[in-house]
Amino acid sequence: MKFLYCEHCHYAFEDEQCPACGNKKVREPLSNDACFLCEKQMMWAEMLAEALKNNGIPVVLKKRMGMGMALKVGPMMERCKVYVPFSCLQKAREIVDEMFSETNGSDVT
Repeated sequence: MKFLYCEHCHYAFEDEQCPACGNKKVREPLSNDACFLCEKQMMWAEMLAEALKNNGIPVVLKKRMGMGMALKVGPMMERCKVYVPFSCLQKAREIVDEMFSETNGSDVT
């Protein structure tokens, strides 16, 4: 399966254009390209990051709201985007599936 990469969204995908933004100026991913894995509430993102690190997968969490807004609405409302290197993306997706496939509540998406 051949993947392409959108530098704007950090998505790795199999289509001709980015499914997130529609960008057609995409390229083949490099092994160290940061790829979007998922978005979770802060608590779940931190738990996932720990599991990824325990499996030797580098991970970056990017908060959506920022500190000021999170303080206003409460840290439990904060959401994080999770990124991993392309070389680890498949293994990271397997870990996400293992951790979150049996839960169907909206609080873990």
